[in-house]
Amino acid sequence: MTAASPSLAELLRPVKHVLLDFDGPVCSVFAGLPAPEVARRLRESLLATGEQVPASGETETDPLALFRLVADTRPDLAAATDQKLTILETEAVLIGRPNAGGEAVLRACAETGRALSIVSNNSGPAIEAYISSRGLSTYVSGVFGRAPGDPSSMKPSPRLLLDAMKATASKPAECVFIGDAARDVEAGHAAGVSTIGYANKPGKDARLATAGAAAVVDSMHVIAKALS
Repeated sequence: MTAASPSLAELLRPVKHVLLDFDGPVCSVFAGLPAPEVARRLRESLLATGEQVPASGETETDPLALFRLVADTRPDLAAATDQKLTILETEAVLIGRPNAGGEAVLRACAETGRALSIVSNNSGPAIEAYISSRGLSTYVSGVFGRAPGDPSSMKPSPRLLLDAMKATASKPAECVFIGDAARDVEAGHAAGVSTIGYANKPGKDARLATAGAAAVVDSMHVIAKALS
């Protein structure tokens, strides 16, 4: 879908609350500080405290996956690992690559009287640092990042979406979730919310459609236009 089709407009017409993923739709978090480097630094922080990295995490290049692995194998290290990851994410977002289409969606929601919440597996403080640095805070009703030290709160769990809806007393039928991964669609289904898939890389369109996205687009500008 490369234009605001009637089906997308129809999907968005009853929406009063937009739930928006962060990494991808709003900002390419690790564009400036690559994810493998963040994962390497996270491993080094564990080693510096005398702790061993789980064997399966020694080559992990996804810092969020590494955090989940550490928390699963060493729950006693979850809080400290999350704190370090939050510091690294905050450094990363401030040199990340903004998605102009994502910012257009934020503005379109404000212009049409819709609430907008950011719902992300990234840390809340890092997201808040980004939106503040970009002058976007007034467009965001709430930020719902992973619960500190608790990877079970991360998508595909619906927990963060449910928290966002509870905060605004929104019903699932009044909401739509926009995300760029199959886990986002799964979280949306579990929360009873329709999901628009953002296919920002080749092959994602098929994966998002297979996961059950209500619509798939290749530009956030398309969603901004349909909202308006």
